[in-house]
Amino acid sequence: MRAVTSSSGNGPADLETLLTPIGKNRFQSDIRRLHTLFGVYATTSPEPLPAPGLIITPEIRTQCELYLPITQIAAVFNHLYSAALSYPPILSSTPFHNASSWADSFASLPACFQLSADPARLLEALLCDGDLMTRFLFASFLPGRFYGGMGRYPGQQRFIREWLKTRGTGRMRCLDAACGTGEETYGLAYLLSEQGFSPEDIQIDGWTLEPLEVWAAAHRSLPHDPVREAMLRELAAALLQRGYGRSITFRCVDLTKILLYEAVEVAQFDLILCNGLLGGPIIHEKEQLDLAVVNLADLLAPGGILLAADNFHGGWKQKCPQSELRALLEVHGLKTYEAGEGIGGLKPDK
Repeated sequence: MRAVTSSSGNGPADLETLLTPIGKNRFQSDIRRLHTLFGVYATTSPEPLPAPGLIITPEIRTQCELYLPITQIAAVFNHLYSAALSYPPILSSTPFHNASSWADSFASLPACFQLSADPARLLEALLCDGDLMTRFLFASFLPGRFYGGMGRYPGQQRFIREWLKTRGTGRMRCLDAACGTGEETYGLAYLLSEQGFSPEDIQIDGWTLEPLEVWAAAHRSLPHDPVREAMLRELAAALLQRGYGRSITFRCVDLTKILLYEAVEVAQFDLILCNGLLGGPIIHEKEQLDLAVVNLADLLAPGGILLAADNFHGGWKQKCPQSELRALLEVHGLKTYEAGEGIGGLKPDK
């Protein structure tokens, strides 16, 4: 568990605690090397070079990789990420991770970063413009492909409403165990408010492994995506005006850590959402998946439910069939059933 914690009312410490200023001269040798590689590529390969809107063909990819290897570009930008962040970066989300070529990485960048076919030009621009660097870091670690917008699981929300009718009123502790930038966390708070729960009745924790997501969720701020930011702020505005902000907390937690329940020192939860995480591209290896399910089951209060769905990946990235995930929940003591777009796991009362 990282020490980066926050409430939606106060937010974490300033963003500057997560970002580290970089001197312009620190990457001069890297800039020269990339310029040299690009010069060879540009004078040797037939046009077109990578450009906004260009469809990357196998020929473009091959030529680019032959003279401007993505491994060398990725090494430079991974060094940049490590230098620009105050914590070890999770590189698997970046546009350079597992890219087939620089042309493919270029095509995946938001338009504001497609400054030149020469990667050295992008590096130079980032080092000279702190605001551009901030937006680049957020775009790298909070890419749009990670998020499916709000209201992704209406069936699950209907299930929660019906479950709440059987549970009755009283204090409610909830966990959004893969909160991302907080849309579902605020959405859950809104659902509970509709069902008559006051701010004093509920406590909702949003957990994620990425510190920039914690900051974005707590501040309802997405420097790289003003459209999504406006939607997030609109969703949260009514809740904050009615005092629900003090009932929502975000922090960094790794669900695959051993003995997580003891480490986080929280009361058990009546409702846990874990959408878009289990069995997909993020947590699917047997040992990690088993640890995550063990931890989630331990965090669940007797009589509480765990809900897991994954419309976000559309099924095509699923590496663990839902039947296997359901069996795993059963192994760890949860009674399973269909729940909206996914499955549910009920922890029996003691």
